Amino acid sequence: MAVSLASSSPILSSISPTRFSPIRRSILLTSFSVAGKPLFCSHPHRTSSNSWRSQCRTKASMAESVTGKSKAEVKLYDSEEELATALAKYTADLSEKFCKERDAFTVVVSGGSLIKSLRKLVEPPYINSIDWSKWHIFWVDERVVPKDHPDSNYLLAYNGFLSKIPIPAGHVYAINDALSAEAAADDYETCLRHLVKSKIVDISKESGFPKFDVMLLGMGPDGHIASLFPGHPLVHEKEKWVTFIKDSPKPPPNRITFTFPVINSSANIALAIVGAGKADVVQKSLGDDKSSDLLPVQMVSPEGELVWYLDMDAASKL
Repeated sequence: MAVSLASSSPILSSISPTRFSPIRRSILLTSFSVAGKPLFCSHPHRTSSNSWRSQCRTKASMAESVTGKSKAEVKLYDSEEELATALAKYTADLSEKFCKERDAFTVVVSGGSLIKSLRKLVEPPYINSIDWSKWHIFWVDERVVPKDHPDSNYLLAYNGFLSKIPIPAGHVYAINDALSAEAAADDYETCLRHLVKSKIVDISKESGFPKFDVMLLGMGPDGHIASLFPGHPLVHEKEKWVTFIKDSPKPPPNRITFTFPVINSSANIALAIVGAGKADVVQKSLGDDKSSDLLPVQMVSPEGELVWYLDMDAASKL
């Protein structure tokens, strides 16, 4: 199944697999907004000011139920296009901040629709204004398949994002796809420990786990984050930085994934969620559902700031 990408993939051709492989709170709502306007109150002229404020307070109260811990901001956009534009500005602003503070910017991405929502970063003005030389790219999870396989999160990111930016090849940390899932997870954690020791990746003084500058994450229609699925024992992993799964409910079955202690040690997390297919889970997470069985997305509770980016379809049941 493995096919060399040496002739078509500059990043892969210049980096040996071993370069990639040696490598493992609360929602107090700060604001709801629709591209700068209050969220869920897009038609204030249809209701009294008191009713309008009441609706906003109700939605704020609902959002506090997500984790009860982290500061969160929920932003709603009329379209995925507007969401992508806002996500690009958010990421570029953080890049400028951390490049000045740390001389590096550590970015964790997921697969799926998230990569499409990053497309504005490779357009003006960001493609020319961001200091790509200081970026370090990681994956919150990866399918244990060759890098040229259609299921590879690396390939998705390469085609949609990495191939279009001048990021140093050595700053892209893909898994060693020649290893088993268990060995690949151990390998990736070893890499992270090395990068923490060399101070490229920060360490959380609160948790002792790596503290990435930002995680840009999508969410599955079942509420899964990374490869942490509802009801799976891995959602309760407390010790490892990176772990593996061989029975993923969603194919392919073999994957590696960051654990919640790593995810929740982040300085910033953005959840980019689009489409009506995610509306039920968004409603459960940000609505008034009182179930004690939390979905993985409801367990996202970073040390720093959490921002939900929703399009109208995803928020349609709120």
